[in-house]
Amino acid sequence: MQVPQNLKAHLALLLANIIYGANYTLARIPLQGYVGSSGFILLRVAGAALLFLLTGWYIGKEAVSGKDHLRLFLCALCGVAFNQLLFFKGLSLTTPINAAIMMLVSPLVVAALTYAGGTEKVSVKSLLGVFCGLAGALFLITSGFTRLPFQSGSHVGDALVFVNAASWGIYLVLVRPMIKKYPTTVVMQWIFVYGTLVVFPFGFSQVMEVQWQVMPAGVIWAVVYVVVATTFLAYLLNNYALKSISPSGVSIYIYLQPLLASLFAIAWGSDHWSMDKWISLGLVFAGIYLVTFRTQKL
Repeated sequence: MQVPQNLKAHLALLLANIIYGANYTLARIPLQGYVGSSGFILLRVAGAALLFLLTGWYIGKEAVSGKDHLRLFLCALCGVAFNQLLFFKGLSLTTPINAAIMMLVSPLVVAALTYAGGTEKVSVKSLLGVFCGLAGALFLITSGFTRLPFQSGSHVGDALVFVNAASWGIYLVLVRPMIKKYPTTVVMQWIFVYGTLVVFPFGFSQVMEVQWQVMPAGVIWAVVYVVVATTFLAYLLNNYALKSISPSGVSIYIYLQPLLASLFAIAWGSDHWSMDKWISLGLVFAGIYLVTFRTQKL
């Protein structure tokens, strides 16, 4: 029995966000004294660029028109360079709970851009879905609204993570026409090549300082996971889904990430199931349903 394309896209998004959920735990390992944050970003972006180039070489190349290269460069700025550099810098200047909440603005940015651009009609049901998912994620992050964020005074860090989240939303809107016009691997190889060029000056010196010969095997495997799974595979899955699901539908899956990160923490024995997780799960999936199955397209 053939799996419907729309279902394949949702499964791709679910897998991508499962990968992101594990990344919250694994990505921290190399940053604990083994490689600087900017160097780590360069490793993941350049590593993914190489993987996309090899994939493109294996399945065949397709020429990209000159006028589309500017758009691909903007996609690289918003979806790779700004997205990565601002998040890690912002996280170093704020608290994890503040950063987690700032990341939740992406679907709101996407909804605003697609409405302003006339690519989607924002119905009452789709708006309800966005805010339902937002409420579910916030409920989990704040432990049932009992932990109040934004009391640390880390306004610069909060602002950087906010811009990072907004840039990801802009990326989803910018990249969709390219994904529908060219093969996904072609789009991704150009985006990550351009992203590598932008990130290179920020991370080169830190990469040169990495002492690979004394790095434990577990840390190396964590780096491999971030490059191959979190960067190469997750970006590929997200952009595959964009072929048949609107940017709003793709972006709302970000509300799953706090819950998935919590599930991985439970698997590692550092967290446990509680009622707030069940409530969060219900709200987030209700929001995903309302947005992805009720959004009207022009």
